[in-house]
Amino acid sequence: MGSLRSISVLVLFVLIVLGVAAIGSVATSRSVSTWYTELRKPSFNPPSWLFGPVWTVLYLTMAVAAWLVWRRHGLAGAALPLAIFAAQLILNAGWSILFFGLRHPGLALADIVALWLAILATIIAFWRVSPLAGALLLPYLAWVAFACILNWSIWSLNR
Repeated sequence: MGSLRSISVLVLFVLIVLGVAAIGSVATSRSVSTWYTELRKPSFNPPSWLFGPVWTVLYLTMAVAAWLVWRRHGLAGAALPLAIFAAQLILNAGWSILFFGLRHPGLALADIVALWLAILATIIAFWRVSPLAGALLLPYLAWVAFACILNWSIWSLNR
């Protein structure tokens, strides 16, 4: 594939995942400095400043991973792995909407469990195409596992 096309598709994947990040950011911004500050949180709740840098790195590695899969087999050849990737992106945006936008940690908990499973499925599908692409998603899986525990803790403390 031509390098200009390849770079264009990489940029497209970056824009897609940053679009998901923007959706999450809009939902989060409405509650993070009000409702969220009033919630009881566990002792292991990270400081607020940590979330932005962590998510930025995770979103960028997600884009690169998807691009690596596309680069190996193209859109038609990697349709299933990329469809699973798209599903986890939808669940990713959904979590922010449910937790922060709708202020419903219980529904967000159900979403984040489904998100974790979708990320695992994405890793498996990506790994089969490109082990590097699958490996790039391992920190995302770990962070979402931590976020799941945090979500459960917040839900439990505030029921």
